[in-house]
This record gives sequence, structure tokens and C-alpha cells, in this order.
Amino acid sequence: MTKLNTMTDENPINETQQSGDSAASQGGDANGAAFEPLTASYERLRHSTDSAELSEFARRPLPDRSDQAAFSRATALLEAVAGNKHTPVEDRVFLASTMPFPNVLVKLSVDPEPSVRVAVAANEDDKNWLVGRLTKDPIPEVRDAALRNKRTSWKMRLEGAQDSAADSETLDYLGLLGTELEEGAPAVLSSMVRRAVALNPNTSADMMAKLAEDPSVEVRHAVESRR
Repeated sequence: MTKLNTMTDENPINETQQSGDSAASQGGDANGAAFEPLTASYERLRHSTDSAELSEFARRPLPDRSDQAAFSRATALLEAVAGNKHTPVEDRVFLASTMPFPNVLVKLSVDPEPSVRVAVAANEDDKNWLVGRLTKDPIPEVRDAALRNKRTSWKMRLEGAQDSAADSETLDYLGLLGTELEEGAPAVLSSMVRRAVALNPNTSADMMAKLAEDPSVEVRHAVESRR
């Protein structure tokens, strides 16, 4: 995957993207239209109020990766589209669900619309630090989606299992890690998560019954301590 930097006013483009401008500027686009430099395109899309244009760009197929300059340019511009609140919510959810690019997902992870953040939290192309951050989101649905993401670290899963605000469905999921789910998971770490689930007052009776027969003695003792 091409490594991209998040574009900011201080650092708007990286070297690969600059080379994309240089290569493309030699002849304009395929239709002969005047070429627009990357920084100009980025700022135009970032501030655009044309929802139709933004939607079209969000859904536009990416160039082939073999055309590195065009691919890098397109993914950089997707960041501007993702961060523009005039981009329709359904298109931001689409990007959050399907894009593997860190610069785009970081933008969408702070979107004011919870459904967008839920989609980012569930995206298995997330970096673990990003999905970990979403386990602390103020919206329960976002936290739940992040805790169910396989990219989430065991530390974040443990903290989620210890959270007194965790709902029973998420705890049901965490309580199966290392036994019925992710059977190859590290035994010590997964049992620590299941033990925390057993100690959480929001854990369902059905899950407590499962944990009472857990292969880990520490988990079984945690269940006994609740009786």
C-alpha cells in the first residue's frame, strides 16, 4: 500500500503526491482539460458545498495501483472529500466501510455523525491505535463496534470488558474470545478478558453460565465470586 501522509495546511502533500502533480501536468487529463494541481484540487474539494460532486468523487473507482502517481493523487483527494461535511452521510459511511487508507480513516474517525464513526470502528483495515481510540468514543454503538474489531488490541478489549457502561451484547462477544471466537488467541490475554467479563455486572445470565464452565480456573473463580 502506498504510504500517505495526512494533509494539513502545514504539510499539504508528500513527495509521491508531488510527483503525481508533475507527471500529470505534462499533458493535462485524459480529456484534454487543463490540469489542476493537487493542492488546488484538495482545497477545492475540502471547501466544496457541491454535494453531488463530492458524492461522485467518493464513489469514483480508484486508478489502478500500477499508476502510482494517479493512485496517490486520488487517495489524497479522498481525504478532502471524507473530511467535508457537505459530502452526503451515506457516502462518508461508504468510505468509512470500504477504504483501507489511514489518512481517510483518520479523517472519518472524528466525523460528527455517529454512523460514520461506527463504520470506521468496524473497518478491519484500521490501524490498531485508531480502532483503540474509538473504543473510548462517547457513543456506545461506536465503542461496541470497535471492541468487536479484530484489529483491537487485547489491552483495549480488557478495558472494554471492565467498562461498567458496556452492554451485554458486547460482553457476550468478549466473553467468547479465546474459546468459541479466535480460538488461536493468546491464552493468558484472552482469559483476562473473559475474567473481566465475568466480573462485569452487565454480563448476561447466559454468558455467566458459559463462563462458569470456562477452561480457565481464574475465570471460573470470578464467576463464583459473583454468586
